[in-house]
Amino acid sequence: MIEKNLEMMAVVKDQPKKGFSFAKKTLSTDLNDGEVLVKVLTASFCGTDYHIYAYDDWAKGRLKLPLTVGHEFSGEIIKVGAKVSRVKVGDIVSAETHIICGECEFCLREEGHICEHTKIIGVDTDGCFAKYIKMPAANCFVNRKDINPLHLSIQEPLGNAVHTMGHFDVKGKDVAVVGCGPIGLMGVDVAVAYGAKRVIAIEVNAYRRDLAKKIGADYVINPKEEDVIERVLEITDGKGVDVIGEFSGNKTAIEQSFKYLKMGGGLSLLGIPAEKITLDLANDIVFKGIHIYGVVGRKIYETWYQVKELVESNTLHLDDIITHTLPMSSVNEAAEIMGSGNCGKIVLIPEEDLHE
Repeated sequence: MIEKNLEMMAVVKDQPKKGFSFAKKTLSTDLNDGEVLVKVLTASFCGTDYHIYAYDDWAKGRLKLPLTVGHEFSGEIIKVGAKVSRVKVGDIVSAETHIICGECEFCLREEGHICEHTKIIGVDTDGCFAKYIKMPAANCFVNRKDINPLHLSIQEPLGNAVHTMGHFDVKGKDVAVVGCGPIGLMGVDVAVAYGAKRVIAIEVNAYRRDLAKKIGADYVINPKEEDVIERVLEITDGKGVDVIGEFSGNKTAIEQSFKYLKMGGGLSLLGIPAEKITLDLANDIVFKGIHIYGVVGRKIYETWYQVKELVESNTLHLDDIITHTLPMSSVNEAAEIMGSGNCGKIVLIPEEDLHE
C-alpha cells in the first residue's frame, strides 16, 4: 500500500542564482486520470540543466521558482491512475519529456513534437531529479527489464540524436557531426550505427574529440587548429559531405557548415545559436539545392521506437558515452563537470538506490 504522501529528497532550483538545493519535498500520490507514479531509478544531467544551474538569461526568462529540475530518467511504475491501460505497475519505463496537448493542429496531424502547447518536465513543471515523479501514462515507454538502467535514462537525449541524424539518409554517405557534447557524441554513434561511409567529428574540446574517435568517428577536426572548410573538402575530394548534424549552436560553426555541405545535401540543425547567423542564401542554399531541417525534440512516437531498437540491439557505445555516475545529492558537482566540457553523459542515482 502506497502512502498518500511520500517524503523524498529532490534537486530544487529555489534561488535566483547559480546552484541547486538538495531538499526534502512531499509528493502527493493522488493521481489524475491517465497519470502514473514512477519511482526514479536513474536520471541523467543535460545541457539544459546546466543552463538552469547557472541561472543564465534563458533560465531567468523561462523558469518559475521554486522548481524540481531534471527531465531525463528511467524508473519503475508503482501506481497508476484511472483510465491507464498502456502501462502497468512494475513496468520499467523511460519518458518523453515533452507533455503535449493532443488537441492542437500539430498534434492532430501527428506532429506532436511541435505541439504549440508543449510543457517540458523539469522546466515548465516539476522534474525527475527526485525519488518519485508523476507522469502522463502517454509519455511512458516500457523497456525490457534486462537493459542497463543507466542506458535507459539517456534515451531521451539519444532521441534528439536519432531525430537529428536519422532525418536524412546517412547510409553509405559522408557525414559531419558538428559539436561533440553528449548529444553530438550520440550523433556520431548513431551515424556509425546507421551505416555512414565516413563520419567527421568537429569539436574544440580535446576530451570530447578523443571520445568521438573512440566511438567510431573516422576523422576529428579541431576548429581552433585547422580550417574546417578546407579540411572537410580535402577529406571529401572537394565535394563536401552529404549530411551534417549540427549540435553546437556556434555561430561560426553553423555558417561554415553551409560551405562544406555537398550540392543537394542535407543539414539537420539541433544546436541553438545565441547570435544571429549570416548566410549567403543564393550561393550556399538556393544554387546548391540543399535541404535544411530544424530538429525539435523527438518525433512522438516514431523516434522512440527507433531509439528502442538501437538500445535493444546493443549496437551503440553507451557505456563509453556515459562517463560519470554520481549520487543525486552531488548534482552541483555534476553541473561543474558538465560546465568544464570534460565529460560525456552524466547519470545521477537517488541515494537509496546506490546500495540496492
